[in-house]
Parts: sequence; structure tokens; C-alpha cells
Amino acid sequence: MSGDKKKLAVTLIRSQYGRIKKHQDCVRGLGLRRMHHRVEVIDTPENRGMINKVSYMLKVEEL
Repeated sequence: MSGDKKKLAVTLIRSQYGRIKKHQDCVRGLGLRRMHHRVEVIDTPENRGMINKVSYMLKVEEL
């Protein structure tokens, strides 16, 4: 039942340019493409790990 999974709204609030390559990869892995781009991701340990790594660049809200 995919409707029961919690989702997170993730917004890129700081530029990814000039950052460590692994941090840029995490941003791209979350599906974020540009500044102020907002995506909804499923709350999984993998996504949480990427969010935690680049938390200084993101705004995260629970849906």
C-alpha cells in the first residue's frame, strides 16, 4: 500500500555549485535540479541519509 507511506517535501534553499561532489550527488539523488525546486520523496532510510548529509542546503517538511 503505497498510499500509507510518509512523504517529505524537500526544497533546495542554497546553491549546490562549489560544493563537495558527494553533496552534489545527494542533491541530484533527491531529484532536486535548481534553487527553490521542491520535490516530494518517500521517507526511507536512504532518503533520510541523503537529506542528513546535505541538510545545510535544504528545507524539509513532513507531509
